[in-house]
Amino acid sequence: MAGSSAQGPFPGVIGKTLADSEPFFEQPPHPGEDAPNVVVVLLDDTGFAQLGCYGSDIDTANVDRLAADGLQFTNFHVTPLCSPTRASLLTGRSQHTVGMRSVSNHCTGFPHQLGHITNHAATLAEVLKAEGYATFCAGKWHLTPSKDTSAAGPFDQWPLGRGFDRFYGFLDGETDQFHPELVVDNHHIDPPAGPDEGYHLSEDLVDQLLQMIRDSKGVRPDRPFFAYLPFGATHAPHQAPPAYLEKYRGRYDEGWDDVRQRWYQRQLELGVIPPGTELAPRNDGVEPWDSLPTNQKLLASRLQEAFAAFLDHTDDQIGRLVNGLRHIGQLDNTILMVLADNGASQEGGPFGVMHEMKFFNGILETPDEAVERLDDIGGPHSHTNYPWGWAQCGNSPFKWYKQNTHEGGVHVPMVVHWPDGIAAHQRGTKRHQFINVSDLAPTLYELLGITPPNTLKGYEQLPVTGHSFATVLGDADAPAANRLQYYELFGSRALVAEQDGIWWKAVTRHIHGHDFDDDRWELYDLSADPSECSDLAADQPEKLEELIGLWWEEAYRHGVLPLDDRTIELFAARPNDRSPHPTSRRYVYRPPISPIPSSASPSPGGRAWDLTAKITRATGDQGVLWATGSASAGISVFVQNDRLVVDYNAFMDRTIVESELPVPEGPSTLAVRLRRTSRTTGNLSIAIDGRDCGRAELPFMMRSISLLSDSIGFDHGSPVSERYEGSFDFTGEIHEVVIELGARSAADAETASRTEMARQ
Repeated sequence: MAGSSAQGPFPGVIGKTLADSEPFFEQPPHPGEDAPNVVVVLLDDTGFAQLGCYGSDIDTANVDRLAADGLQFTNFHVTPLCSPTRASLLTGRSQHTVGMRSVSNHCTGFPHQLGHITNHAATLAEVLKAEGYATFCAGKWHLTPSKDTSAAGPFDQWPLGRGFDRFYGFLDGETDQFHPELVVDNHHIDPPAGPDEGYHLSEDLVDQLLQMIRDSKGVRPDRPFFAYLPFGATHAPHQAPPAYLEKYRGRYDEGWDDVRQRWYQRQLELGVIPPGTELAPRNDGVEPWDSLPTNQKLLASRLQEAFAAFLDHTDDQIGRLVNGLRHIGQLDNTILMVLADNGASQEGGPFGVMHEMKFFNGILETPDEAVERLDDIGGPHSHTNYPWGWAQCGNSPFKWYKQNTHEGGVHVPMVVHWPDGIAAHQRGTKRHQFINVSDLAPTLYELLGITPPNTLKGYEQLPVTGHSFATVLGDADAPAANRLQYYELFGSRALVAEQDGIWWKAVTRHIHGHDFDDDRWELYDLSADPSECSDLAADQPEKLEELIGLWWEEAYRHGVLPLDDRTIELFAARPNDRSPHPTSRRYVYRPPISPIPSSASPSPGGRAWDLTAKITRATGDQGVLWATGSASAGISVFVQNDRLVVDYNAFMDRTIVESELPVPEGPSTLAVRLRRTSRTTGNLSIAIDGRDCGRAELPFMMRSISLLSDSIGFDHGSPVSERYEGSFDFTGEIHEVVIELGARSAADAETASRTEMARQ
């Protein structure tokens, strides 16, 4: 007779004895021993022209070899920003539909901006895992609400909550490549080494991903894997090992005008842009190179060198990944995709920046000042981004940048390598069909023979709306499957539509705060004008109105509305649900406790604050009580040589207060008090057991201090103070640390929000 168990009906037979019973063994899903692996490598803020095989002189030999032995796509498009592209890539749906119109750092209360991917849109990892794939992610996630990225969670939108078996990387929009904010699976860790020991995050990511793959294949060679490698590179800060920086020394002294012209000519020669494509004119704000003062040229050249070194180093890590797959016999049967998430970044401004935090504190470091620290660029003591001129060069032949819906923001490189699936005579050829990032997932599903489920984990699934381009892999002349694609970010909009063999594009660059109805739309025939140089809006107003109407239809279909151009305002707004920020502004920490991400930490910049630490110590006990920031800028409160010390490190201009009284043995209460005396100055005082014992005036009070984690009982990352080395863990006992914040002015709140937005 059939039986039943606590788990429900039993498919076998349960008799009185084993002799008259039949066992049943549940068979887990398995895609088949010959099923291909899938590897997706995602570059960050990498423009269309910046890979060698797309026109640049940057050494990307490893990606170039993948293109020469695979397929190179010349008409591939993404969203203008990182989180939306990642959401669309992983789900095969519109970014607005799945709740990620912008970065994951905020929720607006509307369905198109949840701060995470809706559970009604399964990720590639969730679908492939359900089919029997092993799933791994190493790198930048940026799909979890920032308020949920601390050790307190919740963890449902961390990588393991969205289908990955293993994760090693960072959760936010950027990190320091030498001192990264690392997460393993569902917990934070310290980096395994420092820059003095040769550490760099990109190398670490590939090491970890290869270990995951080897561990899986070594024990279960029959089981295919999906590996997602979203590098932090080439997002700012642009950082690379010294040998790579030295390799590019002097390479770009001729300036962005000559380099851009040379890259553009090479693009024509390589066939990555059609014959007759024009080089778009300089964007507004990009000055002719020959008109720049000497120091501005020196700074800009060195910043571009750091970017090139960063990309070159990243390419070598891709080569290490490829060699690792080859070594274990998995390369030929792996669908390997290399692509970028948006165009080159405009966040460096017209001059570029040596230290982003200075800029957001109102310190306008001129090129004349910055050249004094040229040799820091690209190293552990820098947080640089290059200027607009080099960003547009990286987006050649297009205009505008990341965050814009013009081609410079959304037209990026993609290479597909799959020896077992791409015929030998097709390898090394190019594909010119229009493709969008939302088309990747349905293409993989078709290649793998997988039908995405209608329901997953109890959630009814939204339809996959991307278009498979699987036929394009085997036929260079196959028609494009995606012939209608909308774009939108912060009110900038665009629509690409194929009609009677002509690829039309309507696009508008929205200015923050302006009425959407006042936006000026442009019209381009991309078939004849891929770089958007000849605006046809005045000549064909009927066509433009038709396309604008189509844009609104797509906006309703994909949940783009309401149009919302808020950016920095959203970082200042913190919904109260599950917020790590108490309304009292009183934070209480009882160590040991993991580093606290900036999105969940007290953020003492630009306001008064008090810190109280209750400790017990014996003779000689010392160490950090609380630290925030890094060697470049931060605050550290510590005990050293029996004294209470505060190092207020304002971009390496330090104010140090040391107690006149010793910290007693046994229990004591240590206090730090900061008060503003003007918009940019303040005073700092310290007390031990209620007795004032030190005071100093702050000549400059930071409004935004850092975007790195706070740490209690040690200094996480690069040491804030020069008076100690390493993490300088407190050797006594910390009972609690209480930080109480004063109110922040509206101007300083806006500064902090601008800082966070720029970081993303």
